[in-house]
Formats: sequence, structure tokens, C-alpha cells
Amino acid sequence: MLIIILEAEVNNVERQRRKFMNRLNRFLNCERKNFARYRVSIFAAVIMLIFAGASRAESDNADAYAAVEARIVGALSASTGGSVEIAEIIQTEANGLLEVTLTSGLVLYATETGEHFVVGDLYAIRNNGLVNLAEQKREVERKSLVDDIAIDEMIVFSPEGETRDYITVFTDVTCFYCQKLHREVDDLNSRGIEVRYLAYPRGGLDSEGAKQLATAWCADNKQETLTKFKAGESVPIDDCGTSPVASQYQLGVELGVRGTPAIVTSGGQMIPGYRPAADIAQVLGLN
Repeated sequence: MLIIILEAEVNNVERQRRKFMNRLNRFLNCERKNFARYRVSIFAAVIMLIFAGASRAESDNADAYAAVEARIVGALSASTGGSVEIAEIIQTEANGLLEVTLTSGLVLYATETGEHFVVGDLYAIRNNGLVNLAEQKREVERKSLVDDIAIDEMIVFSPEGETRDYITVFTDVTCFYCQKLHREVDDLNSRGIEVRYLAYPRGGLDSEGAKQLATAWCADNKQETLTKFKAGESVPIDDCGTSPVASQYQLGVELGVRGTPAIVTSGGQMIPGYRPAADIAQVLGLN
């Protein structure tokens, strides 16, 4: 009888233990879920604070730049008598100096209040000398714009062997120094330099030079026709109406081409005017 009572008590204790453990597990699972939700909530709150701070910073910058833009636009519009618009305002690496780019392409450097500005290039002093920061930016822009032009829209003279580098040349057939440079194409090719021509009629799109350039670009043998024009030979005008002369001329204007030849290196550097083949190779680092 005593054994039966003891067994009943043991069984009752075991049932109570299991019931307690089940409740404890349910509690712990619930707490873990609550903690996970709590942790996610904290993370979400932190992210919201970060983005809110960034938005406020961007808003503050936009407001600050808006004041600068209004001041500069107002002053320039009043002084020129025309409408002046700003394309972009960004910080420079010089403390307190903003780079202001007008839609016309002109770049100004203004104080953060917009009360003073200068027109010109911004230089940085480095251990190895002066660095033209404005020209560095222009080189990147030139390279991007020139690289966007398809090769088949250019007249290209390629080396027979390895092409080590290339130059893109805004050219006109009536230009003496364009003709002089063209006589050195074989020399450039022998140095591994590919010459890519773009059209830039100095007399404008209604000039005789523009018609001759269009004829070269429309010809079946573009290289031969361009060479004949630059050698002073007579070639019948044949403007097919689909030449890229107008768009290339406009690109030259956009890039600041003022005369021909205007040589753009593969890195975007602008070399105005004629340079001998040996000098061009040296600029490209091929000597």
C-alpha cells in the first residue's frame, strides 16, 4: 500500500515538473520573440534617424545653395541684361569655396555666402607642383564626350602594327596647320598612334570648308577623299545630307574649340594648334 502511494506521489511530481517546464518554455519563446521585435524596432528607429539626419543635411545644403544661386543669378542677370541659369553647385576641396557651373558652361568659384566669386581656374598646391583642378575636370568631361562618338562617324587613320594610343583631332581641310599635321599622319602611325578626325569647319556650317568636309565624310573612301582635299586637290562636292559634320562642329563649340587643329588626347587633354608628331608622342608618353 505504501509503495502504491509513493508511486502516485512521484508521478504527480513528474506531472508538475513537466507542466512547469512547458510554461517556462512558452515564456522564454515569447520573450525571445518580443526581444527580436524590440531589436528590429530599435534598428528601424536608428535607420530612420540616420535618413532623417541625411535628409536634413541635404535640405540644409540645398537651402544654402539656393541662397547662393539666387544671389549669383540675380547679380549676373542684372549686369548682363539677360537670363542667367546655374546648372550645378558643388563643394570644392578648398574650404569655403563653391564651384558654380552655369548652363552656358562657364565655371565660377564663389564663397559660401555667394557675396564674392571669381572667374578662372582653381589650382591646388601639391608636393610635385601646381595642379589645375579646373582643367582636370574639363579633361574628364572632354574624354566622356569624345568617347561617346562612334568610331564609324570619324575618319580614322590606324597604324599597320600595334595601336599604342590615339588622338582625336578637330580638323578643317582649308586650314594650313591641319594640312601640315595631316602630312605627319604616317609618322604618327609609325609610332603606334591612331589619328581620329572630327569635322570642325572654321568658317561655319555654311562655308565651303563645311561642304568639303561633308563630301569627305560621305565618300566611299573617306581617308583618300580627306587627304585629297588637304593636299589642295579638286574633288567634286557631294554632300549626302547625312554626314555628322554639323553635330561634330557643335561638339567642338561645346568643348571650347576656337581653331584647328584641336587635338584631344585619349585622356581628355586638349592640345590647341599644330604639334609635330614627336611632340605628340611625348605628350602621350610614348617616347
